[in-house]
Amino acid sequence: MADLEMYVAVAKVPRSGELESGDTIEMIERPGGGFSFVLVDGQGSGRAAKTLSHLVATRAITLLKDGAYDGAVARAVHDYLYTYRMGQAAATLNILSVDFAAHKIIVTRNNPAPFFVLTPQGMRSFSAPSEPIGLQPLIKPQMCELPITAYTYVVMFTDGLLRAGERRGEDLGLPNYLAAWPAHEGRNPQTLVESIMQRALMLDEDEPSDDMSVVVLGILPADDVPGLRRLIVSAPIIATGPAEPPEEPDVVK
Repeated sequence: MADLEMYVAVAKVPRSGELESGDTIEMIERPGGGFSFVLVDGQGSGRAAKTLSHLVATRAITLLKDGAYDGAVARAVHDYLYTYRMGQAAATLNILSVDFAAHKIIVTRNNPAPFFVLTPQGMRSFSAPSEPIGLQPLIKPQMCELPITAYTYVVMFTDGLLRAGERRGEDLGLPNYLAAWPAHEGRNPQTLVESIMQRALMLDEDEPSDDMSVVVLGILPADDVPGLRRLIVSAPIIATGPAEPPEEPDVVK
């Protein structure tokens, strides 16, 4: 494992007309070694959806940080949301983990949208039926474990991506697009994320009909200083809070 590196790239965009996306993506370093990435799509769009997705993601991250297993985290977060919102709010949840101790990639999914795995041997779609959390009791996640091997890519996303082009009667054709990706060349996952997002935005004429988020994990041969880690984040600065400071309370004289 010492000769491999993990690379993760993310791209997200809000629904047209909204200042912020209802999707939330969070990262945590696992207590036993490795990393987990939590992707949540809150019901609806805008501030209400963002509040919901942030609530769910924060709960999941806290449990992962405490050492809980991914499947148990998904179940606990569902129970929390179902109880807290009394079955009146839904969210999709994906947890993508690279577990250094177990030497595995773990994908936990409560999301009707599938995820894809690309290797030099081809593309695999994981699309077993899966339900969002929050609406019914006893919702279980779909789970998958993959070996950590070179030139493996995992692509997960929120369902808004699959709606790209609907207004024009067009389809993103994501499975065919990913099937043609040259995994054996070891390209940076950022290249794949950008190409997927740009393709989706083009179909929506740069006016997304829904929040869209894409996460791509790549396991590639190491070619850098051993132990060196990097994190690069790029995001627009948007004023989402109140425009004016809160009023001072009245003073009783």
